[in-house]
Amino acid sequence: MDFTRMREFQDWLVNWRIPGNDCSIFAGGEEVYRYTTGWADAENGRKMRGDELYYFWSASKVITTSLALRLHESGLFTMNDPLYEYIPEFRNMMIRTKIDGRDELVPAKNPIRVGQLFNMTAGFDYNFNTPAVNDLRKKTDNKCSTLDVVKAIAQSPLCFEPGTKWQYSLCHDVLGGFIEAVSGKRPRDYAKEVLFDPLGMDDTCYNLPSADKMARMAVQYDYRDDLGRYLPTKNVCGHILGENYDSGGAGIISGCADYMKFAACIANGGTAKNGYRYLSRATINLWRTNTLTDEQIVRDFSWNQLAGYGYGYGVRTMMRPEKAGALSPKGEFGWGGAAGVWVILDPDNNVALVYTQHMLNNQEPFISPRLRNILYACL
Repeated sequence: MDFTRMREFQDWLVNWRIPGNDCSIFAGGEEVYRYTTGWADAENGRKMRGDELYYFWSASKVITTSLALRLHESGLFTMNDPLYEYIPEFRNMMIRTKIDGRDELVPAKNPIRVGQLFNMTAGFDYNFNTPAVNDLRKKTDNKCSTLDVVKAIAQSPLCFEPGTKWQYSLCHDVLGGFIEAVSGKRPRDYAKEVLFDPLGMDDTCYNLPSADKMARMAVQYDYRDDLGRYLPTKNVCGHILGENYDSGGAGIISGCADYMKFAACIANGGTAKNGYRYLSRATINLWRTNTLTDEQIVRDFSWNQLAGYGYGYGVRTMMRPEKAGALSPKGEFGWGGAAGVWVILDPDNNVALVYTQHMLNNQEPFISPRLRNILYACL
């Protein structure tokens, strides 16, 4: 293995437009590469040290779906179960549509199935700013629980008939509420019990960590296309609605090395280096099995950086490397986050990559396919 090109690429990104980045690669259960470069706080001259924490934004979805899959393999639900059997507020959903040019609401013909939460086909949009959610936040002074927010989401109409389209949405936030309903525990507590503590993920949490850990946050930047440079933001994640809400879709805070404990476990077939079995290999194989039709992939799942991929139970999954010019094999899977985290999982070859940066307008379409190809070329 020779990771010279990966190190050169990370340095090039910093010279290009990324403030700083960190990358860890595991192969065969061992860390074979770690390199950190650039700035954690460019304005104050604080260089990256490797212990920075980040908002992982949508890379949270990989952990959230894995937690729900653990409940699934324990027999607590099936993917075809109606969601209303666990959260009754979803029993009689309406769909927002146009009839003769007028906005109308019509009853959904079919219930939302649990599996449709995983694969983003339930019919939700990505809008927290609804009357029901806003009223709940006001009444509780932003101390609303995950399940209560999800019940408020149920008061908004769907965008389409469940199962007919793929749409990036609040599906995994609703899945967080589903985890709470099924396990009887807050997502943060369930995650701590079955994942964070057994794997020693001391720097990973849903919602905000303690003040001393917040002090280790890399500054979150935003790349301004109009200025051709990045500027610091207020260092917040808009999906963390309050101290009691665990956003399944974007609520994780972690670091590169800490998240890699999880990624390496998955790459090793679901068993951590300490022998703790988190998920079965059968569950991991289901997780990364494409669930979309060819029509849905072409019509809905068409982001440039996802060429060649399908979508499994909450993760991209490589189906046609030749379509993407990808060096990764079929079955490579993962996801990324709005500030630039990118996760690659490959249990067939026991390979995992966790790349972290902290910049909105993250340049993902440019960076992620190059990271993937450089990784497999180096291996």
